[in-house]
Amino acid sequence: MKMINMMSPKTIVKLLTYWPPYLMAGIKVDNVQEDFKKVVVKMKQRFWNTNYVGSHFGGSLYAMTDPFFMFMLLENLKKDHIVWDQSAEIKFLKPAKGEVTAVFEITDKDIDEIKAQALREFSFTTTFLVNIVDKNDEIVAQVKKGLYIRRKDAKKRFG
Repeated sequence: MKMINMMSPKTIVKLLTYWPPYLMAGIKVDNVQEDFKKVVVKMKQRFWNTNYVGSHFGGSLYAMTDPFFMFMLLENLKKDHIVWDQSAEIKFLKPAKGEVTAVFEITDKDIDEIKAQALREFSFTTTFLVNIVDKNDEIVAQVKKGLYIRRKDAKKRFG
């Protein structure tokens, strides 16, 4: 545990590539922007992440999108907020074949709005959308992530 505490958040996220569920699915954290407002994740198609009909296994497509918005918000909201993945919905739009990419982005405006809402409400859920695209930039799946947000001092503030 001490080793993890010594690593930068960017390094920890990049190391997810070697976490067994990601490694076995072929999921790679390709790029983490220094300010943690953009993360790029890729997945190549291999026989072990291909389903019966020859496209990417849907569980692997979802897995490649799972923790990133939460990590990005935790880093950008610093230590004042609690952030949890609360819900997810994936919509498969066309068969995903070959290498696929998901680009996660949050803006300064998103962060400012979340901070302001957290001051007004005890807790809330905010939603982010990420597209998974193929090598031709065609959307193969869309994932909606619902994130629970609360200030750590909310119990005292709203007591």
